[in-house]
Amino acid sequence: MTNTKALAAVNQLLRQTESSDTDTLGKHMRQLVQLRWMAVLGQLLTILVTHYGFGVELPMQTMFSILAGLIAFNAFNELSLRLNRRVRTAELFMGLLVDMGALTAQLFLSGGATNPFVFLYLLQVGLAAVLLAQTYAWVLLGVATMCFLWLAEAGRPIDLPQDYHLGIRSYYLEGMLICLVLNAALLVVFINRINRTHREHDARLAELRQRAAEEEHILRMGLLASGAAHELGTPLATIAVILGDWRRMPALSADPDLAEEITEMQTQVKRCKTIVSGILMSAGETRGESSGETSVCEFFDELIAEWKNTRKVQEFNFDNQFGEDIDIASDTVLKQTICNLLDNALEASPEWIALYVSRQEDTLVIRVIDRGPGFAKGVFDRLGQPYQSTKGRPGSGLGLFLVFNVARILGGQVRARNRRGGGAEISLRLPLDAIQLKET
Repeated sequence: MTNTKALAAVNQLLRQTESSDTDTLGKHMRQLVQLRWMAVLGQLLTILVTHYGFGVELPMQTMFSILAGLIAFNAFNELSLRLNRRVRTAELFMGLLVDMGALTAQLFLSGGATNPFVFLYLLQVGLAAVLLAQTYAWVLLGVATMCFLWLAEAGRPIDLPQDYHLGIRSYYLEGMLICLVLNAALLVVFINRINRTHREHDARLAELRQRAAEEEHILRMGLLASGAAHELGTPLATIAVILGDWRRMPALSADPDLAEEITEMQTQVKRCKTIVSGILMSAGETRGESSGETSVCEFFDELIAEWKNTRKVQEFNFDNQFGEDIDIASDTVLKQTICNLLDNALEASPEWIALYVSRQEDTLVIRVIDRGPGFAKGVFDRLGQPYQSTKGRPGSGLGLFLVFNVARILGGQVRARNRRGGGAEISLRLPLDAIQLKET
């Protein structure tokens, strides 16, 4: 992965982290809109039952006008949410103020502070305490207190019999019971929803921060690798020249064992130079040939030929079941990713490894299988994390870390499992859209 891509990924993750709070506010606004629709329906039913069921005279036209205004306000909020407009904390605060104002107006017309539904103020203050900052919650508590005092002085009394001695058969006590159950039920439902939203937000934020840390880690690794590649270029070229001179020396060429070892050293030096070229190419400083067009089958044929020429494996099984070939971009990052999987399998099982390539609808499936000891139980929970390795070497464990990150950037998945007959299997699933050539 290039340093530029890594830096862009870090910036993108930071922007996602900043927008996470906005998404949470949007969810809170949707919940308030839902609660307001319930409040409209509840007020409508209460007015109708009180007026026609209990025979209490109410200013129906005025109260319905207040309900119509609340419906219009909520419809506007619903529309703004559908337009994916950014929600601000002040809008939640203003929405709760409007709800409190509508409740106050309805209570003013239906008994003032003596109305048993006056305790609905507690619901709005409770929601403010959960949804908003402490300052907003205290302000709403102050507004609710002022509204109650105003209702106690100026509210219109309603003609209800003073039948408190009837217990639960009292209209007033029944109203208080309904208000209590309504308050409690709405608080349980919506506070649970709000808490779930907060948990999802926190989990998303933790994931974004983890990804940002990993992308920043890859960026630092890329910078170090690029610098090291620059420094290694000259000594590798010098070693290649010296080995060429040794190969032509009669004293060394006459010894078959030494000649074979020199050939092996030249092969390994060539491999090192190829790795250095790949690092510099990924950093945007190409030393050799540029990436170009290829196909799935051609890509894997070249990759396998190159990999087998630079590694010692006793038996390698390659099975290409991809089907109809398609054009893709020859990506050095993808090539290095697959080589990392093969290298890990080779270390675990030098005598036999296998690579299977297949296609499932629009997904490229790459499976690497070995006959080694498999993964320890505790390893599965840490797969894909940097420096998590079973090899016991300092600094190891970066291969799978890079594989997981490349797969994630390309929109793919990596899965690992131990096979029943022994050995391990790692499957890499990549959407063909991410590697396919786009028509221009």
